[in-house]
Amino acid sequence: MLAKLHRIVEAVNQAPEFDTALRTMVTRVKAALQTDVCSIYIADYQSEEFVLAASDGLRMNQGERITLKFGEGLISLAAQREEPLNFANAAQHPSFKLVDEVEEEGFRAMLVAPIIHQRRVMGVLAVQQAAARAFSADEESFVVTLAAQLASVIAHAEAKGLLASHTAPWLRSLHAVPGSPGVAIGRAFIGKPAARLSAVVPRKTEKTWRHIRLFRKAVMQTRRELQDLAKQVASYVAEDTLAIFDVYQGMLDAASLGNAVESKIREGWMAQTAVKLTVEDYVAQFEDLEDPYLQERAVDVRDLGQRILSHLQQRSSRDQVVPDHCILVAEEVTASMLAEIPREKLQGIVSLRGSANSHAAIMARSMGVPAVLGIEDVPLQYLEDQFLIVDGYSGELFVNPFEQVLDEYKQLQLEEEELAEIVARDRDLPAQTQDGVAVTLQINAGLNIEHGVEHNGHYDGIGLYRTEIPFMMKDRFPTEAEQTDLYHQVLQSFGDLPVVMRTLDVGGDKPLPYFPLHEDNPFLGWRGIRLTLDHPEIFLVQARAMLAANVGRSNLKILLPMISSLEEVEEAARLLNQAYFEVRNELVQKQPGATLARPELGVMIEVPGILYQLEMIAPRVDFFSVGTNDLTQYLLAVDRNNPRVASLYEPYHPAVLRALMHIIEECHRLDRPVSVCGEFAGDPGGAMLLIAMGYRNLSMNSHNLDKVKWIIRNVHTSTLQVLLTQALKARHPSQVRRIVNNKLESLGLGGFIRAGK
Repeated sequence: MLAKLHRIVEAVNQAPEFDTALRTMVTRVKAALQTDVCSIYIADYQSEEFVLAASDGLRMNQGERITLKFGEGLISLAAQREEPLNFANAAQHPSFKLVDEVEEEGFRAMLVAPIIHQRRVMGVLAVQQAAARAFSADEESFVVTLAAQLASVIAHAEAKGLLASHTAPWLRSLHAVPGSPGVAIGRAFIGKPAARLSAVVPRKTEKTWRHIRLFRKAVMQTRRELQDLAKQVASYVAEDTLAIFDVYQGMLDAASLGNAVESKIREGWMAQTAVKLTVEDYVAQFEDLEDPYLQERAVDVRDLGQRILSHLQQRSSRDQVVPDHCILVAEEVTASMLAEIPREKLQGIVSLRGSANSHAAIMARSMGVPAVLGIEDVPLQYLEDQFLIVDGYSGELFVNPFEQVLDEYKQLQLEEEELAEIVARDRDLPAQTQDGVAVTLQINAGLNIEHGVEHNGHYDGIGLYRTEIPFMMKDRFPTEAEQTDLYHQVLQSFGDLPVVMRTLDVGGDKPLPYFPLHEDNPFLGWRGIRLTLDHPEIFLVQARAMLAANVGRSNLKILLPMISSLEEVEEAARLLNQAYFEVRNELVQKQPGATLARPELGVMIEVPGILYQLEMIAPRVDFFSVGTNDLTQYLLAVDRNNPRVASLYEPYHPAVLRALMHIIEECHRLDRPVSVCGEFAGDPGGAMLLIAMGYRNLSMNSHNLDKVKWIIRNVHTSTLQVLLTQALKARHPSQVRRIVNNKLESLGLGGFIRAGK
């Protein structure tokens, strides 16, 4: 039976069309079970019907639509109960409904199994037989297994818009990953690279130096092109977002791509072939990494390679005519592709591949352009010249929507514009509640490049500076001097405002390209402080660089990531002490009488085990910082980058809220400052709950700062206390969200509900 199952699944997966796949399924299942009928019904939620999509054994006339209303028959019963049903004589069951058009009155035995994808019933698989008999346990297991396999086939077909021939036409809604908040409405404009690496046919040459010269010329042309693009977008993106183009320029250096390509040419390959082989090798290395951020660097390398290739082929993508009010759609939107579109013409972005960590998503957020990314199994041509609505909050993409839906989103756009104007009025005012409770608002910077130096509005410093960038963007560990220069620029950029620098947080799920790690469970592996304490030479060099950058200043604070024990804190403190005296002694030798400020030391609360060690750790540190992203992930045992369980990642989960309450209560008791630097702090509802709990220092992505500040300035702490009491009584995350949303609505702040998604 297992061999038959494998053959059926293979045949269905190889079917060239969806209809063919369904017909293949019913025919093969009928033969395998030696039964008289096999049928597939698909759920049409718009008309609330099950539609007979394919059958071998029942009569189906061409063009005829055969349906059962939701709630009718054994098909609906199996769907409602979400379990297989096995009847020796189906006609005797009170829920049985005879469908005259298909001539099924001659069949008595019936086995029905729901087809379920991600908790949603997609349809029902049914087998019938003339003889009255109960299907065996093996037969039932066989059908259930096939129904589970069929679920993904139907789900993919739904995403591609292939169910319309079987169900009533309804609103096409595709689900993606939210990349940049906001709503965009417009017609799709397909963006394509001027040249493709995949199209290059490998060829050899004997004219090695000629091809090296051709490559170097193409690199120079690419450099100038990137410089022009950076100038083009400089007027409407944050200054630090332009660092994306610095990353591109760095990749063009001989130490990165240059030497590797020229080495291939010296082996006898033509320039175009050498670029193809080198870039594809780099891309494969990045794509093999576990960390989503590092995986996205493969996009940048491929984009850069194809730009070099376009100059080798003397092609240009700048000749394309971009229509007004367009939505850029591409297999893989890149930052440079985005920069080529005039800002006044760009409404939104749809990238079939990619994630919120991509440079395109980072740049879109900086530009204020709504974006969705990562739409599975949708061909690019399906979206060509279609009218689209991009919902950058929920990740939904509507294709040729109904007029009613279009009107709703147009109204939402107007509300967003009004909301943006309202929150901008308080941008330069301090964050304090109506009853005078002050809240410190800081920004996260570093890894997400767009959250760097932004002097628009009033904020109180950098609550989390991720120091991973210089380590990730090189082919070796950065030197102490290189790190010192970078950290000095950062500290100097923010004047007297405090800057909390987190020590290197790589390893496990974030391996460095030149320091590969392979672990079965990287999220529970060798990462953060665990790695750097095992390599004190890495930790000490970074610590010395931070301290040296702080000479003549006093705004540096140091934060330790992934702490799970007191021993780790004590060992890190010992190394920091050693680095401090080394830097101070060197300073005194150069400048007798000079002093060096000793930075405050903090610990990230993200490993659940540390919640019960705060009393032991508090005397050794100056402050705590709660990383709600990892804390939520570890508390709920959910990998939020795994689409199968991402929906279970829920910062509004009662367990997470109670953990946050425990932390603030302990920190108050221990008289230690504590901040929140995870995404929950930048969520309007999350910020309200955190302030109600007693948190007075929140750090967030800069694009959320104005919204959170406006909410703070328009609520009273007594109102927040009532909200918190209600939220802590809730049993489910959905109840907490409903309570928070209702409160926002009652305060006239309903526009922030979507803003926090």
